Amino acid sequence: MERDLMAELMAWKSKVRRKPLILNGARQVGKTWLLREFGRTQFEKTAYVSLDNNTAARNLFEGDFDTARIISGLSVLSGIAIEPGNTLIILDEIQAAPKAITALKYFCENAPEYAVAAAGSLLGLSAHEGSGFPVGKVQTLDLYPLSFQEYLSATGNGALRTLLESRDTQAITDFAPKAVPLLRQYYVIGGMPGVVDDFLDGNDYEAARQTQVQILEDYTRDFVKHASVRLYPRMMEVWESIPAHLSHENKRFIFGHVRQGARAKDFEEALTWLAQAGLITKVPRVSKPGVPLSAYVDGSAFKVFLLDVGLLGAMSGLDVASVMNGNAVFEEFKGALTEQYVCQQLVSACGLRPYYWSADNSSGEIDFLVQRSSKIVAVEVKAEENLRAKSLRAFTLKHPQVAALRFSLSGYREQDWMRNIPLYACSNMQLWG
Repeated sequence: MERDLMAELMAWKSKVRRKPLILNGARQVGKTWLLREFGRTQFEKTAYVSLDNNTAARNLFEGDFDTARIISGLSVLSGIAIEPGNTLIILDEIQAAPKAITALKYFCENAPEYAVAAAGSLLGLSAHEGSGFPVGKVQTLDLYPLSFQEYLSATGNGALRTLLESRDTQAITDFAPKAVPLLRQYYVIGGMPGVVDDFLDGNDYEAARQTQVQILEDYTRDFVKHASVRLYPRMMEVWESIPAHLSHENKRFIFGHVRQGARAKDFEEALTWLAQAGLITKVPRVSKPGVPLSAYVDGSAFKVFLLDVGLLGAMSGLDVASVMNGNAVFEEFKGALTEQYVCQQLVSACGLRPYYWSADNSSGEIDFLVQRSSKIVAVEVKAEENLRAKSLRAFTLKHPQVAALRFSLSGYREQDWMRNIPLYACSNMQLWG
């Protein structure tokens, strides 16, 4: 399974002043597989050591930070004679040993000749207890579930992917009959690598759904394992409320929908935990489309999306036929899946931080705002071919400096004030203008 992040790993390898690498991401998005494949294809040898449930490995980092001593120990544990230049050292589940995170600083300063790559989840929660995150001494990359483009490659539709990433707007529109069913399929399967693998083993939707359910159960077991007794029930309440929040026309996260009478302070810590674990994406409201958008964040209002559209369907109990055939059940939830999909592509495929805007009197809303260099782009999401965009039109009339995009199932078209881009090509930033 090809992952686009491989190109960035290869660029990291070739750097003259290479720092240790941390590959961060939620559990089961494919971090371990990607680093092992990177080692297999780009190095002569790979020294792999997992720090999870490995007392000997964790103890290596409990003494001093003598890199020579640590390298010797890693050689013993991995069974590989580690040599500079031709060996990739993989420290998996590095969050299990916070001092191993700190040790990366000393590899950067004292042993830069070694290629050290770490994979971890919950890293924002792990650098504690006398350790610290080595700011400025490591390079970090984030891995997400497969984007729609990666999904096309994985399912044998690489030629369609190439077309959708081109500037040929007419062909992109003409191939809608091929692309739309695959998009709906992606809504069901999503981008979790294990789910995609199970689906591809005979186009088995049921196997894919069972794997999604298992992943969701594994995540909730992580809550028990890593969260305090006090925090755990609040995390579960927030987690289980997300599909209901997204099912509303106004998708703003309302604490009272989690628990009657709840206030922000009751659940802020739970939301922070879920975000740092990579399980949710918080999309904050901004008061105006100014540059930078981060300077205009309204901290009291935000939307919450899951890390993966397929997992959202599984959490919601949507059956395959509802999504693929667009029946009445799907009609009730298609807006939620479509916004989830777009948010996911903005983050994973486009590398953008999404925000949203709403009027103070709640009479208008822009689904997403993103910043490209010094340009603000307003995005409206339509689940079908609906071309009405009253809120977007009013917003651009008030803020003419903002570029306007509408993502829908209609073909590519340009108007004097706005571009419509098919949902299946929304991450082709060549079309954004």
